[in-house]
Parts: sequence; structure tokens; C-alpha cells
Amino acid sequence: MFLVLVLLGVRKIFCVTHSLCYTYSGTLGIAEFPEFIATGVVDDLPIMHYDSERRSTEPRQEWMERNLESYYWNTETATSQKHEELVKRDLNIAMERYNHSDGAHTIQLMYGCELDDDGSTRGFMQYGYDGEDHISLDLKTMTWTAVQSQAVITKQQWDSDRARNAYLSDYFTQECIEWLKQFVGFGRSTLERKIPPEVSVFQKDSLSPVTCHVTGFFPRGVRVSWVRDGEEMARGVEQGEILPNEDGTFQMRSTLRVSPEQLQGHLYTCRVNHSSQEKWLIRPWEPNRETPGLPKIIIIIIVIGCVVAVMLLGVFTRLRRRRGRL
Repeated sequence: MFLVLVLLGVRKIFCVTHSLCYTYSGTLGIAEFPEFIATGVVDDLPIMHYDSERRSTEPRQEWMERNLESYYWNTETATSQKHEELVKRDLNIAMERYNHSDGAHTIQLMYGCELDDDGSTRGFMQYGYDGEDHISLDLKTMTWTAVQSQAVITKQQWDSDRARNAYLSDYFTQECIEWLKQFVGFGRSTLERKIPPEVSVFQKDSLSPVTCHVTGFFPRGVRVSWVRDGEEMARGVEQGEILPNEDGTFQMRSTLRVSPEQLQGHLYTCRVNHSSQEKWLIRPWEPNRETPGLPKIIIIIIVIGCVVAVMLLGVFTRLRRRRGRL
């Protein structure tokens, strides 16, 4: 599902109350992968799915299936089938613009809207080609921005299509927001639940980096940071992506990459800030916590001693048997 998850750049939505996002992904030359996938997502939860193999739009949340009749899903299927053809056409055009005649290529369209607590709204619409931003719509000026030089021709064509741009303006400021409000009403108990994260700090061995693993939290927004001797670290920290769990919650890893020498003589703490908690969750790094009270070298010596004792016992037993036969 890599193609669906890589969404044309980074959008920070920590301050957004609710969001609705549709993604269309078209592919060419990728074996055992649908040539077209359409997904709908509300607040990072998938609500619908369509692909070129099944060719029908299916609900991904029980509250979507319960509240929307078959007419809605049939309409969504027809819409997705239409976009399947349009995305294939756009992929062929993009390949021509980039002078690509063969090989594996992808195109993505991502669009949707966001609604804040204060009632303010935003919309977004952008295309990507082969994992890079291609062209995007500026909703303030209702003009298109060509991110790549190969998109300039498309920009000029779309800027001149006033009827289409007027429709898009109405869609993002009205229709999209109305659908978002309706979907949130269907799944409010799920979308607005708050599940606190579980935090653990560990190190595989003395030469491995120290990892802070944060998992099981909802909603998606979270901040994870490392603190050394009371000061937040700006270097030596590698932040992982926020990834979904199978149960609809999320997880994230933050890795402390400092030398073993730097780990000594300092107090390192992992701090986690999530909307489910009023205060920061704090987990200090405790070296050698896996084997309290016994240094690793002593454990190794004990294990080796046990192995040698077993071997000697075996040799002694065989010698006694041989003597008995004589």
C-alpha cells in the first residue's frame, strides 16, 4: 500500500479538528498491483475503497455502511470508474511530458477539505508523478502552480478553464465540507475518541541505538522528543513516521543515535505529548535494565561455565561406560 500512503509531500494537520481526503492512484508496469486505487479517508481512518480489480466502491467503516444506502455506494462506484479512466489518461500525458516511454510509473491525485474548531475551512488538491509533486491548486487565487517544468503546459490549460475552476471553488468551500460534517456525524464516537499511548524505551544491546516506541494512540497527532539532562535535543534524534496499527490506532518510533560514550554520564528521557493526556508522558532511559544486578560479562561467564560442565559430564560418563565393558 506504499503508493496510497505516500501523499505528495507533507501536510501538518495537528491543529485540524476534522479532515476528508480522497486519493486516486494510477500505476503502470507494476506487477501484482491494481492499476487504479481510490480511497476515502476521514481523520486518518479509511472510510471507502475502490480498485480496478474489484471495480466496486466498498465501505471501510461499519458506521459508513450503516448510514448510507446502496444508492450512495453505486454512485461512488460510477464516480470511481470515471476517475479510473481519467487517471489513466493523465498518467499517459505525464509520461509524454517527462519523455517516459516504458518502465514502472505512478500518478496520484489527492484532494479534500479540512474543518477547524472555529469553523474555518480549507481545501487542497494536488497531483504527483512518480512520487514527486507535479502540480497543485491554489484555492486563494484559483490558479494552478506547476511544481515541475513539465507541468507548465497543464497549468496554462487548467488556468484558462474557468468553468472547471468555479466548480472546484464551490466544491471545496461547500460540498466537501457538508460531506465531511455528515461523515463525522456518522462516526463521531469513533473519530473523537481519545486513546492514550503506551510508551517503552529500549536498547537491543550496548552498541545499538536507544529507541522510544510509542503505540496504541488515537487520534494520530503526537509529539515525541528526547531530552538530555533537562534540555530538548535537536541533534542525534531520528524521528520515524506515524504508522497505522491493525486496530485503527497509531504507532511511532523515535531513535536516539548517539555514541555509547555519550550515553554514559547523562540522563536521557523520552517525552510524549498526546491530546489524550493533560501532561507529557515521560520515560527515562535506564541502561542495563534488562539484567538488573548482574553485569553482562558475569552472565556470559556463567553460561559458558554451564556449557563446559555439561560437556565434562558427558565425557566422564562415556569413560565410565568403557571401563565397565573392559
